[in-house]
Amino acid sequence: MYFTLLLLHSVFRWVVLTALLLAIYRSVSGYAARRPFTKFDNSLRHWTATIAQLQMTVGMILYFKSPFVQGDIPGMHSPMATEQMFFKYIHIALMLLAVVLISSGSSMAKRKTADRDKFETMMIWFITALVLIFLAIPWPFSPLAGRPYL
Repeated sequence: MYFTLLLLHSVFRWVVLTALLLAIYRSVSGYAARRPFTKFDNSLRHWTATIAQLQMTVGMILYFKSPFVQGDIPGMHSPMATEQMFFKYIHIALMLLAVVLISSGSSMAKRKTADRDKFETMMIWFITALVLIFLAIPWPFSPLAGRPYL
């Protein structure tokens, strides 16, 4: 079950990033062009938050099933300790914060009345979350914990 969840979590990150990047693109272009906040923009806002929350749910299940977060961290200077510390503390904290930012930004944008304010709110909160997500993803080139792209 662990490896199935890990694969699902790894593949689904691309869905999250795609939705988030599209939502950011629409919010930046909508804000800059002063265009109306359409039903598509509203759906994208909603589904971006929902997709991020689903990914977090899978991630939380994976976190509690993962051998990386079970037990103590061995010798703090070993490569294994670095990877274990990344997944036990850094990855979960930054991703949880990013999903909170996406959810909060989506909720606040929903309650704005002016279209430009909706775009601005989405833009600020979603870009901030994206930065955290990019920092927390275990990219193959990461010195903390490398994972393949899929």
